[in-house]
Amino acid sequence: MNTFLVNLIWVVASFIFMEGVAWFTHKYIMHGLLWNLHHDHHNKNHTSHFEKNDFFFLFFAIPGILGLFYGMAGGFNAFFWIGLGITLYGFTYFLVHDVFIHQRFKWLRNSDSIYFRALRKAHKVHHKQLRKEGAECFGMLLVPYRFFKEASRRGK
Repeated sequence: MNTFLVNLIWVVASFIFMEGVAWFTHKYIMHGLLWNLHHDHHNKNHTSHFEKNDFFFLFFAIPGILGLFYGMAGGFNAFFWIGLGITLYGFTYFLVHDVFIHQRFKWLRNSDSIYFRALRKAHKVHHKQLRKEGAECFGMLLVPYRFFKEASRRGK
């Protein structure tokens, strides 16, 4: 297999793997052990542009940075491409979660599709629960099918 394809597989596989990591971290760490950092994200009345929840950025950025660094030092080995996949997932998370869903920045406001409506609805359902227990929809990019059905009905 050629080197480009192998590297691309590392990037795509690590990006996809990060959705599982994000789901697990959100469900069991953010809504568990580290709820004290995440709870303000569920509080509709916070007054600051920044939240304690924003510290989770480091939790996800550090492995990506380390992968990029050690991968470059090793001659652009697999660690670089894995770090790139993690970093691309982090950038996608920022665009989808902070920019598109929560509209913390004034970009992507007019984006509309069945997928985007389903994504917003799933996130809204997640934020309906203000306590650490009882929430659902912990992923970011993968949305339960029922939200696609609802979004397609609403769009017609």
